[in-house]
Amino acid sequence: MKKILIIIIIIFIILGVILFKSGYKNKKSGNNINDTDILNISSYKAIVQIEVYSNKNTNKYIMKQEYKQPNSFYEEVVEPDNFAGLTIRSDGTSVTLDNKKLDLKTLYENFAGDISNLSLMSFIDHYKNSGETEIQETVNEKIMMTKIPKSQNNYQMYQNLYIDKNTNLPIKMEILDINKNITVYILYNEIKLNK
Repeated sequence: MKKILIIIIIIFIILGVILFKSGYKNKKSGNNINDTDILNISSYKAIVQIEVYSNKNTNKYIMKQEYKQPNSFYEEVVEPDNFAGLTIRSDGTSVTLDNKKLDLKTLYENFAGDISNLSLMSFIDHYKNSGETEIQETVNEKIMMTKIPKSQNNYQMYQNLYIDKNTNLPIKMEILDINKNITVYILYNEIKLNK
């Protein structure tokens, strides 16, 4: 009788451990990184490679991006050469466009729009404000997906951010159209968070 009771207790313990581990792996936040890590950054610096797809061609850019809380954002085109040096700078209330090659500078005061839908902060803002988010995991990556809230642009309806599970850093971001075809692909060549 004691042996049967001990065996039953061992079976319940083993089943409990298996169910606990299975439930833990299937949690929405995953078992390696916390969703809030990327959603609550205070700053980042990145060099990104951007490909913009249209029906007829693909345009490629290399850009530098910087963000600091609460609203400081800077973006500079590095390549192609004909756009190199073009910068966008925002302090949260005004936006400055500067083209050093053409010696043109434009200031937009009380600017309330999104200055760069290609930025990590744009994704984070959309993810926090969308009612439609999802997380998937592969062996090496975590994919955070969101529908862009109130988007009127059929070419930019969804965003997917891929995060490396080992480094907890973004690898790439995709912007998709209404049919979930990629219209913009962003590769994070270098990125530093909260530095």
